Amino acid sequence: MKTTLITTFTAITLALIANGAFAQQHKIIYAGSLLAFEDQKVKTEQTLVITDNTITAIKSGYLTKAELNLPDADVINLKNQFVMPGLIDMHVHVTFERDAKANPHRWATEYDADYALRSIKYLQRTLDAGFTSVRDLGSDHKVIFPLKRAIERNDINGPRIFAAGNTISPTGGHADMHGYRKDITDAVTGGIGICNGADDCSRAVREVIKSGADVIKITATGGVLSNTAAGVNQQLTDAELIAIVDTAHHLGRKVTAHAHGTQGIKAALKAGVDSIEHGSYLDKEAIKLFKKTGAYLVPTLLAGATVSEEVLTNPNMPPAIADKVREVTPKMQASFKLALKNKVNIAFGTDSGVSRHGLNANEFSLMVNNGMSEAQAIKSATIHAAKLLGKSALIGDLSVGKQADIISVNGSPLKNIDVLKNVQFVMKAGQVYKQ
Repeated sequence: MKTTLITTFTAITLALIANGAFAQQHKIIYAGSLLAFEDQKVKTEQTLVITDNTITAIKSGYLTKAELNLPDADVINLKNQFVMPGLIDMHVHVTFERDAKANPHRWATEYDADYALRSIKYLQRTLDAGFTSVRDLGSDHKVIFPLKRAIERNDINGPRIFAAGNTISPTGGHADMHGYRKDITDAVTGGIGICNGADDCSRAVREVIKSGADVIKITATGGVLSNTAAGVNQQLTDAELIAIVDTAHHLGRKVTAHAHGTQGIKAALKAGVDSIEHGSYLDKEAIKLFKKTGAYLVPTLLAGATVSEEVLTNPNMPPAIADKVREVTPKMQASFKLALKNKVNIAFGTDSGVSRHGLNANEFSLMVNNGMSEAQAIKSATIHAAKLLGKSALIGDLSVGKQADIISVNGSPLKNIDVLKNVQFVMKAGQVYKQ
């Protein structure tokens, strides 16, 4: 009986192979201009060969299917396009989008499924904008991880997601709920990331990792958009920060810290975080700590620009938030310039969700307008972002063996960064999503 089953299975397998069921899928891309490697040199008239989800060859000239011995390959003609790696946004929130006109109490009337279904359009817009990978830094684990798995199964379209899940925050901190009666907040808060004291914060890290976290996000300081007049100073204690970072690193996870106030930034860097989000109030000592530790700054200039515009037009913005918007956002650009001048590692991040999803490329313009070269800005969203993710072997540039995350635009972003606001072609892992 066993021999008969093996024989039957073998026969079926051979028949499937003969009919092409397991055949590799090949694509050939003709790139008029190609920015592929870390040296930023643009090459013209290049041929890329994609096998399944991987780049398997890059050759000079436009080689035919016959020359490549790939008679069944699909040919994608981008001879009039500037071809480059898929972009990476290191700070998004794909499960919501700030809207001054939306019902502010929908958290009390909607289910997790409402947030997940609404997110589908946000994910599509982000992918259409050329962002083939994102790092989601603060969405409930019951929503973000099902969305991540749905994308991996190709049930829905979206960028590759690296997610933090629930944020680690002290009680009353930036990631806790504010602005309602205590009995209401007590009933709906107490999420798995809320902690107090070093031991409890170690517990919270383990709990968040257990839920599926790829990275740990913490609120080292107060936040602009939390509805409490608590400022943007340090919130987690030094002992709590050290416990969080040690626990996360022992479990193979990087840690990124939401941090505005100077003291909180420095405390997080001393504790060993891998990156700082926002970094609104930098000083010389903070810069030295960045340089000493090799940590990255993810500046999120677009978030500051977005809420600065909103405070002028939204009369319903709570005073506790509006006051912090006016105080903090003007400082962000100065801190970015200070970090840039001192050659701090910088990775691209928008805080989309505060701004509109799909408009992520607006961050490039803000970075360039504040002194960054076009080449540096592109690196921040490709090579440097991949390195911060710990995924340089997979994504971040176009070289043989990497995932085929490829986009194209009309014209060179090295000459005009704004062309990245209108992406023409998007391929993620060898699959075409926009052409």
